Amino acid sequence: MPKQNLQNVPDRSLLKRPLVLFILGVIAAGIPLTYAASDFTKTSYNAQGEIGEVKEGEEPLSTKPRVTHVPLPPAVKAIYMSQCVVGTKDFRQDLVDLVDETELNSIIIDIKDYTGKISFDTNNPKLAQSVSDQCGATDMREFIEYLHSKDIFVIGRITVFQDPFYSLQHPELAVKRASDGGVWKDHKGLSFIDVGARPYWDFVVELTKESYNLGFDELNYDYVRFPSDGNMKDIYFSHSQGKSKPEALEAFFAYLNEKVKDPALYADYEHVGLPKGTPAVPVTSADLFGMTTTNTDDLNIGQVLERALPHFDFIAPMVYPSHYPKTWNGFSDPNKYPYEVVYTAMKGGADRATATTTTVLFNGAVVLSTTTPVIYAKPVYDKKKLRTWIQDFDYGGNYDVAEVKAQIKATYDAGLDSWMIWAPSNRYTRGALLPE
Repeated sequence: MPKQNLQNVPDRSLLKRPLVLFILGVIAAGIPLTYAASDFTKTSYNAQGEIGEVKEGEEPLSTKPRVTHVPLPPAVKAIYMSQCVVGTKDFRQDLVDLVDETELNSIIIDIKDYTGKISFDTNNPKLAQSVSDQCGATDMREFIEYLHSKDIFVIGRITVFQDPFYSLQHPELAVKRASDGGVWKDHKGLSFIDVGARPYWDFVVELTKESYNLGFDELNYDYVRFPSDGNMKDIYFSHSQGKSKPEALEAFFAYLNEKVKDPALYADYEHVGLPKGTPAVPVTSADLFGMTTTNTDDLNIGQVLERALPHFDFIAPMVYPSHYPKTWNGFSDPNKYPYEVVYTAMKGGADRATATTTTVLFNGAVVLSTTTPVIYAKPVYDKKKLRTWIQDFDYGGNYDVAEVKAQIKATYDAGLDSWMIWAPSNRYTRGALLPE
């Protein structure tokens, strides 16, 4: 059963409040109220959102609306839920049951998907126009509370620069066609916002704020890149001029991290349920192309692992074997080698995260050696900052129990312990998962 909605706690009967009972007793005893009130207590809430009392002279922790969170699990084991599925109660319950009955402990829910539309209702004037009228959950807050009642960690996925709706509303911020200045579209007919369009950065920050205040525990940023699948000979980035793609994208990463990790952004709510001493800010993660763990160039989309690592709590490379080119790393068909592909990719990323030096240029890099290639000093990151995106869909091959298990094992063998499973159908291979 869902836990009690904490927002209803302040509406309890007045006669249950210590201050009211005390005042009524004072009046009945004939004691002057001005004297007696010097020792009264006030209702407050502790870090877990429970009712407590503070004495005169102490400040209550908060009288703001409360949002309860689930702490970050030591190892995230997640499945993805699309925007349309979260609005389909029977279907979404099937996925909740799967989490209940297996080793899974987290669910990723679309906040903004490939359409550019938002999956929950909001009166925020900066976001309301983007609310989807086709898919999404009108009861998103209550559904998140339900997931939290089951100790399920809730991750919200935001498709960032792929945004056809915002491009339509703000064509001046969109990626352009070089030939005529019109809005560029990829082969699927989807348009992108220019990575360098700073007004859009604030839209992403606003959506993050709204999502965390709704109850999401983590924000996962996808499509944090320049476009790739379209007529790349007729494309123009009017807002990213003067910077390379990696520089422009890292500038966005740095700005996003600075803004969304500021507790003041969420100060209108009291965020409870977090471990003591943990700031009331969301956990953040970014999805990168799988080959960012083994390539040191930007893949012509701006993504470089060393440029992303400082700005997110977790990096989730999409190391789907089907997305690697044939003959990659000597594999005739990567789909036939799910263990080897995932192990090689994630071990490569882990080694780069923990390295003290790199040949990859990033913002603030310090030159150690002017040899060819140049060697830069690099901060050391915990290898468990990396999470594996695991393939559970039949693109390029057959993915069943053995193939999904192989990718999970490869993750562990690479020294990592967190993974997230992607199936566009939202149907997952139960047999690949351990029981609860």
